[in-house]
Amino acid sequence: MKHISTWLVVLALLVAGRAHAAMTDAGHVQLELVPAAASIAPGQTLYVALHEKIRPGWHTYWRNPGDAGEPPKLGWTLPAGWKAGDIVWPAPKRLPVGPLMDYGYENEVWLPIPVTAPRSAPAGKPAALRTAVSILVCKDVCVPEDATLRLDLPVSAQSPGASNAAIAAALAAAPRPPPLSAAMAFKGGVVKLAVLGAALHGPTVRDAYFFPYSSTAIDQPKPQTVERGPGGLTLALQPGFAFRNGPPPQTLDGLLEVDGRPFEVHARQGALPAAAAGLGPAQGGKVGFGGGEGWTALALAAGAAFLGGVVLNLMPCVFPILSMKALALASHSGETRRARLHGLAFLSGVLLTFVGLAAALIAAKAAGGAVGWGFQLQSPGVVAALALVMLLIGLNLSGLYEAGLSLQNAASRAGGSGVMGSVLTGALAVVVAAPCTAPFMAGAIAYALTRPEAEALIVFAALGLGFAAPFTLIATAPGLLARLPRPGPWMEALKKALAFPMYGAAAWLLYVLTLQAGTTAMAALLAAAVVLALAAWLYGAGQRAQLGGRRPLVVYGLSLLAAAAAIACAVGGVEAGAAPAASAQATSGALPEQPYSAARLASLRAEGRTVFVDFTAAWCITCQVNERTSLTSKEVLNAFSRTHAVYLKADWTRRDAEIAQALAERGRAGVPLYLVYGRNGGEPQTLPQILTSGTVVAALTKAAGA
Repeated sequence: MKHISTWLVVLALLVAGRAHAAMTDAGHVQLELVPAAASIAPGQTLYVALHEKIRPGWHTYWRNPGDAGEPPKLGWTLPAGWKAGDIVWPAPKRLPVGPLMDYGYENEVWLPIPVTAPRSAPAGKPAALRTAVSILVCKDVCVPEDATLRLDLPVSAQSPGASNAAIAAALAAAPRPPPLSAAMAFKGGVVKLAVLGAALHGPTVRDAYFFPYSSTAIDQPKPQTVERGPGGLTLALQPGFAFRNGPPPQTLDGLLEVDGRPFEVHARQGALPAAAAGLGPAQGGKVGFGGGEGWTALALAAGAAFLGGVVLNLMPCVFPILSMKALALASHSGETRRARLHGLAFLSGVLLTFVGLAAALIAAKAAGGAVGWGFQLQSPGVVAALALVMLLIGLNLSGLYEAGLSLQNAASRAGGSGVMGSVLTGALAVVVAAPCTAPFMAGAIAYALTRPEAEALIVFAALGLGFAAPFTLIATAPGLLARLPRPGPWMEALKKALAFPMYGAAAWLLYVLTLQAGTTAMAALLAAAVVLALAAWLYGAGQRAQLGGRRPLVVYGLSLLAAAAAIACAVGGVEAGAAPAASAQATSGALPEQPYSAARLASLRAEGRTVFVDFTAAWCITCQVNERTSLTSKEVLNAFSRTHAVYLKADWTRRDAEIAQALAERGRAGVPLYLVYGRNGGEPQTLPQILTSGTVVAALTKAAGA
């Protein structure tokens, strides 16, 4: 009878425990706490699982949610002396969402948690375990859901042992530290992770994937290439924000899934073992662009880059350079051979500069710099130098001094035909025009910056070919060249008229410098411009004296001294200038703005606000045109007011690692970029790079009513 009564008590406790462990419907996920055994003994540790049943098509998140989302959060309320440990996370699934990569679970998942009872826990009395669960469930939109779960867990003198097969299977499949050794190295812009161990069976591996524990360790959407070795594997990973901002991490932790088997990995910075490579890529991995799929992707990216280069000729940022192109074409309209030579020279200047800028950008990113396309105009020194160059070109076109037809005949005095001037014109056109991002360019550049160096340079070369194509085609095609008007006296008037776009470009660059380095640098550059104009006037006076048969060495000497003084003044002013504390730009009109930060964006989205994010820069003329036309119209202002939308400005005039990271997360390497976030969550709308008031109003209306 004594044994019978004991078992009746246990049975009653089990029934009570099951009654309190019913599923709770939080909306898009059902939740419950389930013990691994029917009871727990005093002093024992028992696994209690958070059991999720997720609505079809929806998902929850792993400990590292990836590029978006957040893992479940548990707030325990336990009896005195009881303790709950950390979740034992099963291996997640890869959940690509547009350009992002998330990690999480679908349909059903068991998350075991170790719970320890104190030795003083009274047997025969159930312990009330409660936890407040906050969980994010996502599909096209993300919905935060909450539930309070309770489990009345019986306490018995002796535990009957584990009985829940689902929890036992989750624990058996959970990654544990196997006898592996791992090392990582950050070199050439790539994170290499080498793992050795008999459990990997490197020569027979078909597929492997690394899930980092930190969301900033690697660029998660980018492909991971896998190379097999006789003793393990080496994975090539694209670095994340942690590697591009300050000193690179010394360790890399995560979960390595090899042919469906998960292993915990803890890698330290060090030499990579030779036995982890050398047998070629895993069947699921890709190296270089040798495969058919790789060649197809490269060809599509190069084609998009070529089209983007062609369209770049129509972007507002290229207008100051059109004068040099137009004047050069007109001056050679009657000389087919010479025009063809200049067209090819211009093409070579464009290609060399595009590839050179691309190489510098790749090198800067490999060194951990948070830079993107147009990075050259984020340097105040470069901006100041370009402003003075534009001023010199304008003064030349105005007739203050003579250096041939702009840069086109810069080398003619050395006995050449001015070909070097065409090369320089192409180079200058790229430096000034490239910071703008034309349609088709954004995706191509983003693709290039995630690929090996050889592929990246091919894409940038295609971009240069497209940019140079219209000018080169006209210059090398006799039929098109013949349609241009013949050279004549009208060219002198055109030459002087075309000086004014150069002065406008110089003024624009002065504006950019003021935003970057403050009014001290602006004053210094204005003084340098005046002294440089004096140097140009002296040089022109010397040229006229030389034509009269005199030898104006003193005048040339004074011109040289004035030019040196101008350069010294500009350099000193840029070095002494301090960046202003205020926002780098202010939108003209009544549209209120807030500075962008990832934290501010997340806060506004949590409040359910409609958010318009403007990734812009003062040196991006397309951005400025959009801001002063489409973003300040009465219709747009009314739409912002009506939808209660918040305008966040991500100003990239100066280098900003957070903005560079945000652009990279959207698959972009330059500005402009316009994103509209709906008040009910989900992925943002990406607007065209050339805005209209109607486009903005429609996007805000859709986002507010989503």
